[in-house]
Amino acid sequence: MSSDGVNAVQELTAAIEDLLDIAQAAKSSHDIEPPLTISDLGADIGRIGSRKTQQTHDPVRAERDKQAQYATIETAFRNLFYDLLACFPDGSASTSIEDPAFVEVWNLLDIVSIVSDNEQCEPGLGLWLIEELLDSQTINGCRKIFDYLESRRERLIAKHFKQKNLIILRSCNELLRRLSRAEDTVFCGRVFIFLFQSFPLGDRSAVNLRGEYHLENRTTFDIVIPKTESSDDKMEIDRKDQLERPMANGHSKEDIQHPGSMSTKDGADQGEKQVKSVTFDAKKTTTQAPLDCDTLYPIFWSLQQDFSSPTRLFVAENFEAFKKGLEATIVKFQEVHKEQENRGTLKVSEDHKRGFKRSREGDDEFASIFNPKYLTSRDLFELEISDLSFRRHILVQALILMDFLLSLTPKAKAKLAGLPTPNKSVLYDYTLNDEDAKWATQTRSTVANYLQQGPEGKFYYRMVDTVLSRDKNWVRWKAENCPPIDRPPITPEEFSEAKKAGEKATASKRLRSTPLGSLDLSFLWAVPTLESFLPGIAKDEEAIKTAENDEERQRAKDAKASKVWRMLRIASKTKLKLLDKIDDGNNLQALFEPDAEKENYKPRNSEGAKLDGTGSEPIDRTEVSRDA
Repeated sequence: MSSDGVNAVQELTAAIEDLLDIAQAAKSSHDIEPPLTISDLGADIGRIGSRKTQQTHDPVRAERDKQAQYATIETAFRNLFYDLLACFPDGSASTSIEDPAFVEVWNLLDIVSIVSDNEQCEPGLGLWLIEELLDSQTINGCRKIFDYLESRRERLIAKHFKQKNLIILRSCNELLRRLSRAEDTVFCGRVFIFLFQSFPLGDRSAVNLRGEYHLENRTTFDIVIPKTESSDDKMEIDRKDQLERPMANGHSKEDIQHPGSMSTKDGADQGEKQVKSVTFDAKKTTTQAPLDCDTLYPIFWSLQQDFSSPTRLFVAENFEAFKKGLEATIVKFQEVHKEQENRGTLKVSEDHKRGFKRSREGDDEFASIFNPKYLTSRDLFELEISDLSFRRHILVQALILMDFLLSLTPKAKAKLAGLPTPNKSVLYDYTLNDEDAKWATQTRSTVANYLQQGPEGKFYYRMVDTVLSRDKNWVRWKAENCPPIDRPPITPEEFSEAKKAGEKATASKRLRSTPLGSLDLSFLWAVPTLESFLPGIAKDEEAIKTAENDEERQRAKDAKASKVWRMLRIASKTKLKLLDKIDDGNNLQALFEPDAEKENYKPRNSEGAKLDGTGSEPIDRTEVSRDA
């Protein structure tokens, strides 16, 4: 580097040190929070990147000068970053992330983030420094760094995400390789959640487009030597809380065949582990009687091979073996469930009653709840199948596989036949026949009914069913070759047009009495006159007198009552006081008599004299007011 470059780095280093002093004064705490803002740093933030360059109209040279300036700023930040990690202000050499002086590193990363957002340096410089910081720390230190990442996530991805996404993905994947999914389960979940929240919903970086299965995840289990009659006579083994029944269901030791080269737990380190397989005699019919645990043990754990590689079921022999194995497992689970209900011991394990709220300080406490690998020891088999949570986990796997099989029916394939650009890697040529489709439907229904039993069974199944229902949408999206799901933002012109249309639709309008192009429908609600009912009532009265039987007489009475009721209803609006003269539909003529009071009424002037001059006696005001 030339002398000018060295001087520039030194000037920038001094400017950054001044910013750190200002940050320390603005942020009194030694924790990650609160983050620094541009207002905390003031105008001094402009000193970064303010170094003038020679003006030129050559775009190539201008870009070269810009990159040189970026490299100078990056060098200054990196030198100061390494110095802070190597030596703290008290003079001691330490890399402990728990030291209160480590707040200088968090402040430096905040300053880098502000500078990169202002396009004064490379957009990914802050994430590069965080990546190196993750590599230099232990797992506990990485937890602290991830606290910083989670608190600054929105700021980090707000700008220049295209230049940062690969750095985020590389850093998180490298961290996941260092973590143990058995011991650091909660931390792994935090990393995955951070990735899901950082990347867009339709991003294809985490999509398994080729539909590859995790075949390396193999489940090994013990070899159980079937008991013979002679061995049973010599020795009897007692087991606490034993749930198996005598082997009286027609299965013999020849029903289960183990391959010649099997890997057991004792010899797991010798040679390559091989998954045990189970073969069945197709001529024998499946019985509904539960198997004993020794017989069920290899059948049960062999199902994991089909769960991890569903395409094995495209072979008829494997499919038949899987059907019999799953049916035997469900029958055994139902037997255990019924026995626990009778004994009153049906409950969820205590670990799963704990909340799933994450504790930053006690990740190891919650890590014991989850385990990505099953414990397949024969000695634990009775205890495992007696655990309701364990049985639910296995049946959820079966539920997922049933949905996969039902997606291979002709009806399901017809829905994906018209895709414009299908992803052929996840569209299989295998088609499920009607018999197997009927079995898969019935098995899924049986599993669904079982999951709804027990404590909080309805809630548990609703949660599982919701997740699987939404997963079907993602499966279709992958089959469509992951088309973009985001929509471009609307333009200002589109917004103004939509606003005008909304205001026009909601504006108050004066309605026409007779809208254009419509008929006058006032005849629909025309009120008939009182006189129009009299001829009909007279005919009804005559029909009542001349009726030949009771049925005709009753029909005539009902018709008269209907007309009288409608007539009185109309009269109640103008002649309400005359209704007292009508008794049970008789004396209807009273409605047509003239109103005597209205005819004798004469208007008076203000002095109380009649306006027609027929009388000039004054009216007693007190009597009028009293009468009123």
